[in-house]
Amino acid sequence: MIRWILALLLVFSTYNPSGYSWYHWLTEAETKIDPLIALAGVLLLIGWVIYVRASARSLGVIGALLALAFFGTLVWALIHYQVISLSNTTLLTYIVLVVISAVMATGLSWSHIRRRMSGQLDVDDRDED
Repeated sequence: MIRWILALLLVFSTYNPSGYSWYHWLTEAETKIDPLIALAGVLLLIGWVIYVRASARSLGVIGALLALAFFGTLVWALIHYQVISLSNTTLLTYIVLVVISAVMATGLSWSHIRRRMSGQLDVDDRDED
């Protein structure tokens, strides 16, 4: 749950439709070369690299596609059964951002989940002699 909250924080800090995000801060700045905007951008980039790289290594291409398919189908079902409307683009944007963070959190947590289910460890690092 903590990994998902951190992923939500990362995604929504980068962009969200409310107007309070790094993207809006950058586009509304009088001078585009501002050290605080650059520092925040670098910190966000570090967070994105950590999450995306860990998710890619943990899930792989097939796992990432399956995670996106799962969450995409869930959104499709919500639209199909008229729980949400396609005309509400703000809500759809929020849902897409939550889906992105859920896929990233799944990727970051997948090795732990697999170890609990199977008892097997994932080891990516090896010693080169």
